[in-house]
This record gives sequence, C-alpha cells and structure tokens, in this order.
Amino acid sequence: MRLLDGQVALVTGAGGGIGRGIALRFAEQGAAVAVHCRTAVAAARDVASRIEDAGGRAVVLEADLRDEEECHRLVREAAEWGGGRGGGLTALVNNAGVQPTQPLPGMTAAEWRAVVETNLGSVFACTQAAAGVMRPGGSVTHIASVEAGHPAPEHAHYSASKAAIVTHARAAAQEYGPHGIRVNTVSPGLIDREGLARDWPEGVERWVRKAPLGRLGRPEDVADACVFLASPLASWITGHDLVVDGGVSARPTW
Repeated sequence: MRLLDGQVALVTGAGGGIGRGIALRFAEQGAAVAVHCRTAVAAARDVASRIEDAGGRAVVLEADLRDEEECHRLVREAAEWGGGRGGGLTALVNNAGVQPTQPLPGMTAAEWRAVVETNLGSVFACTQAAAGVMRPGGSVTHIASVEAGHPAPEHAHYSASKAAIVTHARAAAQEYGPHGIRVNTVSPGLIDREGLARDWPEGVERWVRKAPLGRLGRPEDVADACVFLASPLASWITGHDLVVDGGVSARPTW
C-alpha cells in the first residue's frame, strides 16, 4: 500500500519548483493529481505527462487564483474530475504564491496588497471551497515559509502573508475539524532551484554554512512533508506548522 492510494489531490502552482515536486510525489504515493497552473501551462502539462507515463492519473486545470470565483471553479472542477476515484477531492495543497522583493520604506500600498492578497486570498478561497466538497478525512496543507517567523529584508509583504497563512491554518483547523477535515502548514527553508547558486551565491553559501544538515532543501523534501500530512499517518495532526529547513531555524539568533 502506498500512503495516498485512492486519494484525489489538487496541487496549486504545480507547474514548477516546489509544486512540481509535490504533484509528482503525491502521484508516486498513489494519488490522482489535479495539476493547477495559471500561466505555466506547458510546464504543468509536462508534470501531468510524467505522472501518466508512470501509470498515474493527472489532469491540468488552469485558473487565476487572484479571483475568488476562479478559486471556487478550480476546486469544483478538481472534485468533479476526481469523482471516479471514490468521490471528489480528498487533499488540497495550497502551494501557489508570489515572492517579489521590495524595500519596505519605498513599498506602496498597491505593492503590499498585490502580494498579501495573492498569497493569502487564494489560500482562504481555495480552502473554503475545498472544505465544502471534502468528506471527513480530507486534508488541506498550506505551503508557508520559515520567513513567517524569520522575515528577511525586502520581504516584508511576503513574510507577512506567510505568517498569516500559518495562522489561517490554525484557525481553519478549529472550524473545519468538526467536519473531519485537517488543516496544516509546511514551512520550507531555502529550496534549491536551477540557477540559484549562480544568481545568489552569497546567500546559498551562508545558508549551507548555517544549516545543521549542511545543504539546501530540495522540492522532494517539502513534498515528503506534504505527503505525510495528507496521509493516514497524520490522522490526528491538525493546526500544525511542520518546518522543513534543515535545522536553520533551530540555531540561536544572537
């Protein structure tokens, strides 16, 4: 038995990076996966093809998650597509988000809202929609960040949105728990991507030097945490923030 056999999962922002890793890992563990994208359609189709080539089941669903109605449509379509696997949607991973940089003193209210409303608004709307169609035993996982508690310079809007996402999960865990739906967050540290060491060599070197486990994270590290939280192994875990950062946040800050 694979950990997610029989499940139907929707992964938002699954065209690349962490989202791709989550979608592929969910499929490896037996879930049928709805692969969401907004603009990265070709990348999302590649993810779905990889899942299908390995014998899994996947569909690509496009939606602009800045629009509440689009969030609800996306969840509805994922649940309808997954109906043949025992009925509707069993897992949602809210991964989609934006991470621009902008110094706080010069940040405009519009720039602040663009990040906070995009990152937090989609989590709120997709979770609300998913909870409306999930049966007891369903799970929702938000991808937050270690920056929720350790904000970085020029990331004030991003860090605030991720801190709000952690708190949203705790609140949602209380209100959706009586319906048998669990809500948690995974907070990644610095996750490697193609070109990161070239684009930010001093940051990568600093992270590796300070990480007790001595390396950057991989998308699979985040994906494994999400699989665990969606699986029966986590059936009594809700309202929890699972930090996946190689131990960096365990270091003293003084």
